[in-house]
Amino acid sequence: MLLEFKIRGLVMDPNNNSPIVLLQDCRGDSILPIWVGIFEANAIALQIEKIDTPRPMTHDLIKIIMNHMEIKVQRIVITNLKENTFHAVLELSSQERKVIVDCRPSDAIAIAMRMDSPIYVSDEVISKSQNATITKSRLDPADVKEWLESLDPDDLGKYKM
Repeated sequence: MLLEFKIRGLVMDPNNNSPIVLLQDCRGDSILPIWVGIFEANAIALQIEKIDTPRPMTHDLIKIIMNHMEIKVQRIVITNLKENTFHAVLELSSQERKVIVDCRPSDAIAIAMRMDSPIYVSDEVISKSQNATITKSRLDPADVKEWLESLDPDDLGKYKM
């Protein structure tokens, strides 16, 4: 089973200054943190802030190519959490075929944001990352900060850069 998530924000891990993408399920019940690299965080931040760059960045270039080739990103799915690393796929379609492409969650999220595609997380990932998930009762900014400070990245699927 898959649950749809939206980008809640991008924050810095107070323990090691690594960027974290916060995904919130569409019901609003929980937030899932995914550690990302600095370059991917920048690509995501540019899209969150709706900042255009003078020249296309990598994820923008991918969008341009897909649009010219009439390829749609049907959705991205965070599929697995294995050995403290999240895994994702892009589900692509064109007039002729459908393709599933393995990719890093950070790249999948950056592309999904540019293509206005939904983000899904498998229930397997949600159950494996239960220690990392924050619930609705703790979603105000002060509680999120406290929660982030208490996280141990080694125990909850830190995205390895």
